[in-house]
Parts: sequence; C-alpha cells; structure tokens
Amino acid sequence: MTDFFATLENLQFSTWLRESNSIWAYPTMLTLHTIGLALLVGASAALNLRVLGWGEAIALADLRPLFRWMWIGFWVNALSGVVLLAADATTKAAAPMFLIKLGLVGIGVALMAVQRREVFAPAAAVTPGARALAATSLTVWFVAIAAGRLMAYPGLFFGL
Repeated sequence: MTDFFATLENLQFSTWLRESNSIWAYPTMLTLHTIGLALLVGASAALNLRVLGWGEAIALADLRPLFRWMWIGFWVNALSGVVLLAADATTKAAAPMFLIKLGLVGIGVALMAVQRREVFAPAAAVTPGARALAATSLTVWFVAIAAGRLMAYPGLFFGL
C-alpha cells in the first residue's frame, strides 16, 4: 500500500498541485473541499437541529431536499479530498488523524442513510431514536471537521 501512495504522490499532477504557485492548484482544491464541507455538514446540521426540536415552524417534510445537497457536498469533498491526498499521500495516509477523519466520514455518511430512512419513512415521527441519530450525526461531523483541521499539526497527537 505504501508503494501505491508513493506512486500517487510522485505523479506529475501531484507534484504540480503541491509545488505550483498557481491559484488553480492547491488553493482551488482546498476551496472546493471547504465548499463541499459546507454543503454536506451545513445541510446535515439544519436537518439534525430540526429533528432535535429547533425550528419547529419548519415542516420536517420540507427538509427532505437537503439530502440532495448533502450528497452533492459529499461527492465534491470525496473528489477534492482524493486530489488533496495525492499532493501528500505518503504522509497523510500514515497519519492517525487522517484515518480517524476517514472513519468518521464513513460513519457520518452511514448515519445520513439511516436518518433518511428513519426520519422520512411513511408515517414516521420524530422519535427518541431519530433524536439520538441527529445528536450523533452532529457530533460525528463536528469531530470529523476537527480531525481534518488537526491533520495540519501531526505532532500534536499520538506522539508523532
């Protein structure tokens, strides 16, 4: 696996992305990653907060279209994340915080799928289980964002 990441990091595209002074290189990919994050987590947070009782004047059914934005944000993040990984693949792939972030993203996406089924099922109501899913989802996304941000400080955790 290490060879794969080394090959990815040594691609001409990866070198350009990492070393270029162009606004179209790393800064653009990082901006796209941030926009995807805002779409995914922003839409998820709006739904989760509504399930937790905030904004009860908004019909829950009116929030169903937010799933489209969550998935758009997820795919923007997935694609831009792969590109960002390519720039520094060997270091990031070995970093515990990166692995934690990826694990949390996987959990967050799984929670999204479960929430859609639970909250918008026929004759569904906001149950204690739906509230627990919403609180868990907010927590998972918050910690995933923190983990992503903390990747910039590899020596801060795990004695690296």
